[in-house]
Amino acid sequence: MPSLAPDSRRWIVLAILSGSLLLISMDTTILNVAFPSLVGDLQPSAVQQLWIIDVYALALSGLLVTAGALGDRWGRKRLLMAGFCIFSLASLIAVFSTEAWHVIAARALLGVGGAAIMPSTLSILRSVFTDARERAFALAVWAAVFGGGMAFGPVVGGLLVQDYGWHSAFLLNLPVAALIIVAGLRYLPESRAPRSTGTWDWWGVGQSVVGMLALAGGIKQLGKSGVGDPLPWVLLLLAAVALTVFVRRQLRVDNPLLQVRLFAKPAFSVAATAIFLPMVGMGAILFLVTQWFQYGQGYTPLEAGLRLLPAPLALICASMVAPVLMQRFAIRHVLGTGLVVLAAGMAMPWTLQQFTELGYPAFAAALTVMGLGAGTATTVASVTLISAAAADEVSSAAAIEETCYELGSAMGVATLGSTAAALYRGNLPVLDLDGPSAAAVRDSVGEAAHTAERLGGALGQALIDTASQAYTLAITPAFLMAGGLAVAAAATTWALIPRDLQPTENH
Repeated sequence: MPSLAPDSRRWIVLAILSGSLLLISMDTTILNVAFPSLVGDLQPSAVQQLWIIDVYALALSGLLVTAGALGDRWGRKRLLMAGFCIFSLASLIAVFSTEAWHVIAARALLGVGGAAIMPSTLSILRSVFTDARERAFALAVWAAVFGGGMAFGPVVGGLLVQDYGWHSAFLLNLPVAALIIVAGLRYLPESRAPRSTGTWDWWGVGQSVVGMLALAGGIKQLGKSGVGDPLPWVLLLLAAVALTVFVRRQLRVDNPLLQVRLFAKPAFSVAATAIFLPMVGMGAILFLVTQWFQYGQGYTPLEAGLRLLPAPLALICASMVAPVLMQRFAIRHVLGTGLVVLAAGMAMPWTLQQFTELGYPAFAAALTVMGLGAGTATTVASVTLISAAAADEVSSAAAIEETCYELGSAMGVATLGSTAAALYRGNLPVLDLDGPSAAAVRDSVGEAAHTAERLGGALGQALIDTASQAYTLAITPAFLMAGGLAVAAAATTWALIPRDLQPTENH
C-alpha cells in the first residue's frame, strides 16, 4: 500500500497526531490536581465527585469501537476534525460551569470528542508509516506521548490551577484544539478502510455501547458499594449479555464494527492484556499519589504536579529506547521485563513502608521505576498489537488498544481507588468529633482536609495528621495489588508470545 503522505510530510503528520493524543491523554489526569479547587468551589457530593473524575474515561471507552468503525466508513481525518470540534465545545461548557452537573456533562462530552479523535490517530499513523522500522519508531512516539500526557497532566494542571483556578484546566484545550484543526486540515491525509461498505450496524453500535458502559459502571459501583449491593451485579450481568451478543454478531455480519477475530492471534491478545492490566494499576496510582501529595502532605496543586515528574520523564526515555531493544532482543523478553520493572516500582512504597516512614524520596524512586517499566512495556505492547493487525483491521486494533488504556485507567480509579478508600476508613481511629464532622472525615481524605481547615488550630492539625497517616497506610496495599496485575501480565507474556515473534513485519 503506498504512503498517503509524501516523505517530507509524514513527520509533520506524526507531530499533529502526537499533539492530538497529548491533549486527549492529559485530559484523563489533568483534573486530578484541579479537583480539590473544583470541590471547594462547587461543593459536589461524594457521588458527583466520582462521576466528575470517571465519566470522561467511561464515555470515551464506551464509544471507541463505534468511533473506529465510523472513521473507516466516513473518513478518519474527517472524524478527527469533528472530534476536535466536539472537544472544543465541551471545554467551553466546562469553563463556564457553575454547578457540579455542568462539569459532569462537559466531561462526558469531552469523552465523546476524545472517542472520535483517538482511533483516528493510530489509523492515520498506520497508513502513513508503511516502513516497518519507521512505524515502530512512530508508535514508540505515540506511546511516549500518551503515557507522558497522562503523567504530565497533573503538572500542567497544577501550574494553571495555582494561578488561574480550576477552569483553566479546561480552557487550555481551546487554543491547542484550534491549532491542531488548522494544521490537520492542511497536512493530514484522508483514508478509509476498503471493507467499510454495506449497511451500518446500528444493532452492533447499541450492543457495544450498552455493554461497555454497563461493564465500567458495574465495576465502578462494585468498588463503591461492595459485594453486598445487588446493583453492580445487575450491571455486570447486563454487560456480559450485551458484549456476548455483540461478539457473536460481529463474527456473523459481513462488515463488522470490530474485528474480534484479532483476539485469536496470541500476540494481539497478550499485547492487549499487557496494556490493560498495568493501566488499571497506573490509573489508580496516579490518582492516589496526587491526592496524597495534596491532602496528606499539604502541597499546592503545582507542587503536587511537579513531584510527579519522575514518572513521565522516565516513561518518555524508556519509550524512545524500546524500539532499539525490540531489534536486539526477543519481544517476549523486552515486554515481560518491562512489566516486571513496572511491578517492582508499584510494590516499592509498600515494601519500604515495612521498614521506614514514607516520604517523598520513596515515592519519587517508585515513580521513576514505574515510568521506566511502563514506558518499555506499553511501547512494545503497542507496536506488537498494531503490527499484528492487517492494514484493513487497524481501526479495530486501535479501538481495542485505546479501550484498554482508557477503561483500564478508569477501572483502576474505581476498584483500587475504592479499595484504598475502604482501607483509609478502616485505619482511622475513633474521632472525637460531632456526628456530621466525623462522617465527613470518614468519607474521604479530601473531606478530612476540608474539615481540618474549617476547625483550624491544634485540633485541625491533629485531624489532618491522623487522616494523612491513615491514607498513607491505605494506598500502599493498593499499589501492591497494582503490582500484582503487572506480574500477571508479565507471566502471560512469557507463556503465550511466540519466541520468534517479530512485530515490525509489514502487513
